[in-house]
Amino acid sequence: MTAKERLAEEIAFHDRQASERAGRFRDPADLLVDEAWYLDHESWIRPAFAELGDVAGRRLLDLGCGHGMASVVLARRGARVTATDLSGGYLIEAARRALANGVEVEAVQADAHRLPFADGAFERIWGNAILHHLDPDVAAREVHRVLAPGGVAVFCEPWGENPLLDLARRLMPYPGKERTPDERPLRQRDLKRLARVFPGLRLQGHQLLAMARRVIGPGRLADGLAWCDERLLRRLPGLGRFCRYVVLTLRKPSSA
Repeated sequence: MTAKERLAEEIAFHDRQASERAGRFRDPADLLVDEAWYLDHESWIRPAFAELGDVAGRRLLDLGCGHGMASVVLARRGARVTATDLSGGYLIEAARRALANGVEVEAVQADAHRLPFADGAFERIWGNAILHHLDPDVAAREVHRVLAPGGVAVFCEPWGENPLLDLARRLMPYPGKERTPDERPLRQRDLKRLARVFPGLRLQGHQLLAMARRVIGPGRLADGLAWCDERLLRRLPGLGRFCRYVVLTLRKPSSA
């Protein structure tokens, strides 16, 4: 698939998703964001936000903003948020969500491989499930370019080094399984490519046992598995390579 075909496929796929979602939001109240719910709806979101540190007053890029919930939460915390996405449909939803929640978010339609921003434009970059859609080499260079010296970028990404999970992803039905033809979970080889640009890259694994929640849904069993994960991964961080998701923290040196 050529780069042009990839772009067209990604835009069509996510515009279609945004169009399907649009019917749910007939009232501005439907677009309100409960911050506690958002931070805890997946186990990696709250710790990933902690990696960003204090964002008040900082220029922040929400890369691949999708529905815009993260943009709203970050703007509430005082960040000067620019939200980008390939999908015009999702940018409309993100803009509507910002308006409904009384926060200011600048929405810009952009390809993450060619960002329309100046060098060093942002002190923080946030991305949730975006890098695995991209060429790691190109994406790393663009993130590095638009990140200010001393800046931090945090990405939450599906991880692909667990062979049993990989098999389940391919064979088992589960909610939200729809994906574009060329996307795939990140693997160790992708990290090596990112680390060429960000040598200090740090990885935290999330959902080892608790990945079963994707099938069994929320409840006491899922909560118990999450409790076990927290303790297992703290004592044996190497198990992170078998997790469902990873949080990547990329730092640009102050002298860069």
